[in-house]
Amino acid sequence: MTAAAERAAPVPRPAPARRRVLAQAAFEARMILRNGEQVLVTAIVPVLALVGLVQGTFVELDTAGASRIDFLAPGILALAVMTASFTSQAIATAFDRRNGVLRLMATTPLGRGGLLAGKVLGVLAVEAVQVVVIGAAALALGWRPDPGGLVLALVGVVLGTGAFTGLALLVAGTLRAEAVLALANLLLLVLALGGGVIVPADRLPGPVAAVATWLPSGALGDVLRATLVDGTLPVVPVLVLAGWTLVLGALTARLFRWH
Repeated sequence: MTAAAERAAPVPRPAPARRRVLAQAAFEARMILRNGEQVLVTAIVPVLALVGLVQGTFVELDTAGASRIDFLAPGILALAVMTASFTSQAIATAFDRRNGVLRLMATTPLGRGGLLAGKVLGVLAVEAVQVVVIGAAALALGWRPDPGGLVLALVGVVLGTGAFTGLALLVAGTLRAEAVLALANLLLLVLALGGGVIVPADRLPGPVAAVATWLPSGALGDVLRATLVDGTLPVVPVLVLAGWTLVLGALTARLFRWH
């Protein structure tokens, strides 16, 4: 090709930001769904927990007049959101950072904001699969969610995903991969047992209840229970989730290190 032809040839333009984010989201979702261990943690374990808690009598629960399945299903869905958006993302991102994958991504036009947005959208796609699987199991066990609350529950899912994905990237971008592996699993266990996810915060012991109410886990559990059991959108838990999403997103944008 002559010099004149080279000058006349069109210069490739980078893909628009939206396309880059969507491509990253599709990549994130595929990586989770192709990993057998991730599928086990994000979909199968919550279903087994739901069946065990509903059918088993080894745990006494005050359901406030609701059926056992109606009381437990929103909490299990909240737990599934946490496993997909926090535990899985924190561990995967931490090891990508250690292995130099994120350093390569730092040289692309995706940027920190695009990475966060892509991960949130990818997690939402995985959560759609989780909702279908867990919802089908719950319906088979007799779950009857409030029809008017199904759309309202999406508010909690989106805000909860944003908050916990922000937390995942914050720890993955500031700590060593081995520390993230231990911390992510430990924190998930602590929040599941005492964070107001499966059991509402107001039914936990006094000091624990006072803290759990203001945690993103407690707020997410409260939003899903209120929407799916009563068909209402609770204002305070929604504001708590929105606040956590903004704060964690800002901290991640400021402190996240690519390598």
